[in-house]
Amino acid sequence: QVQLVESGGGLVQAGGSLRLSCAASGRTFTRSGMGWFRQAPGTEREFVAAINWIGGSTYYADSAKGRFTISRDNAKNTVYLQMNNLKFEDTAVYYCAAARRTSRAPEAYDYWGQGTQVTVSS
Repeated sequence: QVQLVESGGGLVQAGGSLRLSCAASGRTFTRSGMGWFRQAPGTEREFVAAINWIGGSTYYADSAKGRFTISRDNAKNTVYLQMNNLKFEDTAVYYCAAARRTSRAPEAYDYWGQGTQVTVSS
């Protein structure tokens, strides 16, 4: 069992930066692949970034490449999403999730946080 709590969302101007954090509890966190997803109103949840359990492999959506960086600190049971050069279209609720195997597919993830709102003003 893994419990996830996101933080770090907020309102930022276009071109600005935010760092999201996802604090995890549960003894299986360090063996879990972790992902970030987002969902804007009226749209489906979409993949943003993922990282394997040891942190050696990362994966990004095309929209995130070059601007977002996913990382994890297993000693702190935390995964991060550094978001730079934010755009209006990045506005969404961002969720972190844990899975047995790293994946781009939301259905592969067993545990989800409650989400944190990111709003980018143009």
